[in-house]
Amino acid sequence: MAGFRALAEQVRNPRLVATQRRTALRKCLERFAPYGHRATWHHLCTRAGIATQDRDPDPERLVAALTELEEARTLWLAYEEEFAARRRKEKHDGIRQPGALDEWHRRTWGGCDIVPCQSPQQHPAARLAVVLRNMIAAMEAGRPRRDCPVCGGTRFTWLPESMNHPASGPACRECGVLAPVSVLTPEALMAADRVRGAGAFAAA
Repeated sequence: MAGFRALAEQVRNPRLVATQRRTALRKCLERFAPYGHRATWHHLCTRAGIATQDRDPDPERLVAALTELEEARTLWLAYEEEFAARRRKEKHDGIRQPGALDEWHRRTWGGCDIVPCQSPQQHPAARLAVVLRNMIAAMEAGRPRRDCPVCGGTRFTWLPESMNHPASGPACRECGVLAPVSVLTPEALMAADRVRGAGAFAAA
């Protein structure tokens, strides 16, 4: 099975037809998809100007989408290395009890569903690397906040777990991301619970 780098080379390979290069980009998302596979694909297509169902897209647009994905992946891999080094030091110093950051990192290890979204069509407009950098900074700060760590929105709704939404939690009604519970204040969580249900997004 080809790894991310090998698939990225296929996306950039001018000797392959656009359909093959598109398939390679889709397979890249099986290795790294910060919003989840479908939402990340929709995000990349939107930003690169590709129709999500276009089977023969402009190769230059595919490369632009790949470049954004690679930028975010490089940031995330660097964070994972830093996190692993910190945990080794903490264990050496006798700190064994995992905290909220450790739990979040365990759940997001590998780079998929780092910042899950309410739906494949509702996700932040900013570049993936910017979103990841904001979320990492919010988690490392360790200070609960009232606003969304990604977009600064202050309206949340509690998204229940379901077949369509395997993730559950406080979802930002502005950008659609599900924020980790530990990053929000009790007041923000209580407000989200009061507007529980995905139907709140239709009225947002």
